[in-house]
Amino acid sequence: MSGNPFYKLAPFIQEYIYKKRWESLRPAQVEALNICFDTRNHLLIAAGTASGKTEAAFFPAMSELHERPAKSVGILYIGPLKALINDQFERMKDLLIESRIPVWHWHGDVSQAEKTKLMRNPSGILQITPESLEGLLMNRPNAIPALFQDLRYIIIDEVHAFMGADRGIQVLSQITRLERMAGCRPRRVGLSATLSDYDSATDWLGAGSSEQVSVVTSPGGRKLRLRVDHFSFPDARDEEQAEQLQNARKAYYEYIYETTHLKKALIFTNSRSDAELTTLEMRRVAARRSQPDVFYVHHGSISAMLREEAESALKIGPGPAVAAATLTLELGIDLGELERVVQLGAPYSASSFVQRLGRSGRRGDSASEMLFVVQEEEDEEAPLPARMPWTLLRAIAVIELYVRYKWVEPHDIRRMPVGTLYHQTMSMLKSIGESEPAELARAVLTLPSFKHVTPDEFKVFLSYLIQTDHIQWTEEQTLIIGLTGEKIVNNYRFYAVFKDDEDHVVYNGSEEIGSITTVPPPGYCFSLAGKLWKVVEVDTKHKAVYVKAAKGKVDTLWLGSGGDIHTKVMRKMREVLADSAIYPYLSPQAVNRLERARRLARESGLLRDIVIPAGGDSLFVLPWVGSKQFRTLERMLKHHLADRLSLRSIVPMEPYYMVVAGHSDAGTLIHEIAAECSRCGEEQLLAPEEAPYLGKYDEFVAPDLVRRAFVVDGLDLKGLREGILGETAEFSS
Repeated sequence: MSGNPFYKLAPFIQEYIYKKRWESLRPAQVEALNICFDTRNHLLIAAGTASGKTEAAFFPAMSELHERPAKSVGILYIGPLKALINDQFERMKDLLIESRIPVWHWHGDVSQAEKTKLMRNPSGILQITPESLEGLLMNRPNAIPALFQDLRYIIIDEVHAFMGADRGIQVLSQITRLERMAGCRPRRVGLSATLSDYDSATDWLGAGSSEQVSVVTSPGGRKLRLRVDHFSFPDARDEEQAEQLQNARKAYYEYIYETTHLKKALIFTNSRSDAELTTLEMRRVAARRSQPDVFYVHHGSISAMLREEAESALKIGPGPAVAAATLTLELGIDLGELERVVQLGAPYSASSFVQRLGRSGRRGDSASEMLFVVQEEEDEEAPLPARMPWTLLRAIAVIELYVRYKWVEPHDIRRMPVGTLYHQTMSMLKSIGESEPAELARAVLTLPSFKHVTPDEFKVFLSYLIQTDHIQWTEEQTLIIGLTGEKIVNNYRFYAVFKDDEDHVVYNGSEEIGSITTVPPPGYCFSLAGKLWKVVEVDTKHKAVYVKAAKGKVDTLWLGSGGDIHTKVMRKMREVLADSAIYPYLSPQAVNRLERARRLARESGLLRDIVIPAGGDSLFVLPWVGSKQFRTLERMLKHHLADRLSLRSIVPMEPYYMVVAGHSDAGTLIHEIAAECSRCGEEQLLAPEEAPYLGKYDEFVAPDLVRRAFVVDGLDLKGLREGILGETAEFSS
């Protein structure tokens, strides 16, 4: 019994387990407990959804705090979303009801009074977003030692959401800064359900630390119930086709309604606009049938109150309840007995598919159930590649890659993140007040994410910021933030490193509905929170829009684009198109559409070459590579081959195909692309003086450094070379 980690847990946790009637700890929990109790290693818990990851992280950490109370905050939990933090906060309150360990959460929706209580009595568990942690480090540096001097654990939830992104660079920088400022060395624990590349994940989690990172995985698989359905929307070229299109759209929304309205269900969309439109149409179907409105919307532009209303209906309401959501409900939050997940279209990545699939089947032996509903606007007179069902192929590809091979996308770690370098430099300078250049360079360049930035590059970086008045010299030859920099740093938006649009808050009377990016003039209608509103007044000064309920047209009021697709997904899509297999999860309509696409691909030669004639002096280029490599090829064509081959236009349909027009034949273009892949360098793919931005703060950085960063992180000539030359050899054999 002494070897069973259960008996090392704090008594109140043991009591919690008894009350929950758990028969045993789960394998991932046992392994995590043994590592935490017996070693000083950091810990990556890479286990499936509903595998008990949260408890595996918190049980040993809270047991340590129970046995040896911390003199400050003892556990810091960093989560990517406020909704996830709110959810975990409620779970922790329930778990700790018998303990003396307080739980605090800190983000934009938390009152100042609660934050003040924590500052007066730093203790227990603090749950926070990276943006709020940035605010703490910047604006309250003198409070950091008292808050975190005895910090034992940093738990990072959904690590895959941070890795490879600017927010991940921010989080790693914050951890190092916090350790230095507070003089602590906490154990790091990362949680994720969608990792396959453990080496890069452990490198990321342990960056800047001397401790090893142990990995805990969960054995075995879960039962899956998948179905892919397909709806064709005909092109409306005359009155008869217009009626057919109207009937097809009606059938599409009726189908979504039928599959969800009696259940607790999530409808995932790839954009806020689609979530809004779908909810609006679901409510219209319910109204036509005189049935209850059980539909909600959940995305980042909805007010906190309405988001929490949707979460509550799904978690604790009697049901049915259906929410159309974007990635705000993709990550982590436990929605309890969710019966079905519906995906409109297809996710852009296998990682997103796994996260969304994991929202259902979280209780007992129930299967994870996901229904893909793919709609396609079919036009028989469209150019050849436009007649391919790309979204259907993507849905099949991500399913096959994960279900058969357990593959999810590896994460690219940026080597030269100059925008985040600006952000962290300005944040640190704000925190310390002033600094000598050498001291600032030493502090910034020893942060783990900036190890590839040389001292000479940082000198150029600082010189440019001095020239542009983002920082300035003092009489004592130290550096402080300049007048231009103060305008950036003192704006609350500076806490975030991800790009966000300038929003206007929407009010119906005194009730906040949410926010919109594009503001229509008074009298115009738009959709928000799944309802239609008419603009009554726009207060430009205070960025407010006042509305009243309306009936009318729907408009899209957010800017945005689709996600990036990995080369492996594109290659799998090509395999699906070239294959003859019939996948058991496809509906008859989906099978029929796939077979028609396969026949067209065979007859047209679309799979035989990467360049095929398109009629006249036009060519189609189908490289079957990921988004990053596709953009690299586009640059190669525009900057290197356009003049040489007299190409007058290059139109990308990222990442699937390009339409190229000019005086080149298919064979010549294939040969020139292959040759250029072998002899070209990334730096040659930028026009003179061109410095494209990759991040939110790149615009404030010296153009030469931005240009260098784009060469290193924005292009992938090696991946394109492998894809193109591999394709060329394969097709010619």
